Amino acid sequence: QVQLVESGGGLVHSGGSLRLACVAAGFPFSEHAMRWYRQAPEKERTFVARMSMYGEIIDYADSVKGRFTISRDNAKNTLYLQMNNLKPEDTGVYYCKADGYPVWGQGTQVTVSS
Repeated sequence: QVQLVESGGGLVHSGGSLRLACVAAGFPFSEHAMRWYRQAPEKERTFVARMSMYGEIIDYADSVKGRFTISRDNAKNTLYLQMNNLKPEDTGVYYCKADGYPVWGQGTQVTVSS
């Protein structure tokens, strides 16, 4: 079964940084594009970033462009999201997802205070 475990969230002040990780299992990680999503309180889940199998294609939501960096280590079945210059608007639960599988992990909470 597909399993996704997000980690690395926490509480930071505006302008701080966090590095999220998503450890994947149960599918051929290197054969799938991976995505990060987030869900703010009382909001719908929205796209954050996407990375193709070997990084040929990388896309970011406009709201995070220039501040977030998506990366992956296929040897470790792990997806990362480096988040810099965090803003209160970035607060939410962050999830990773593999293209082709309608499966989500438990998410990791990111809270950015003013």
